[in-house]
Amino acid sequence: MPRYLVERTFPDGLEIPMDEGGAKTCLDVVRNNAEEQVTWVTSYVSADRTRTYCVYDGPTTESIVRAAQANGLPVDTVTECSVLDPYFYRSLAGAR
Repeated sequence: MPRYLVERTFPDGLEIPMDEGGAKTCLDVVRNNAEEQVTWVTSYVSADRTRTYCVYDGPTTESIVRAAQANGLPVDTVTECSVLDPYFYRSLAGAR
């Protein structure tokens, strides 16, 4: 399944309460995403809470956008990406 980085802007800041309401909001996102075969992997939030960088798995860019629309979430950009980490290169260096 392809992986995507989704950038979002929240001009007034992102606020998800740390209570049952916040938990329900997140579960609703997961449920709506499933309708598009999209999986929310993780999100990073800027210090001022106005930008998020979210990692998703899904079949297409369009499915990522449809899932965001179903959740009422903004989408600035969707970029297909792959994992690059130092552990991959360390294993290659050991193979010599």
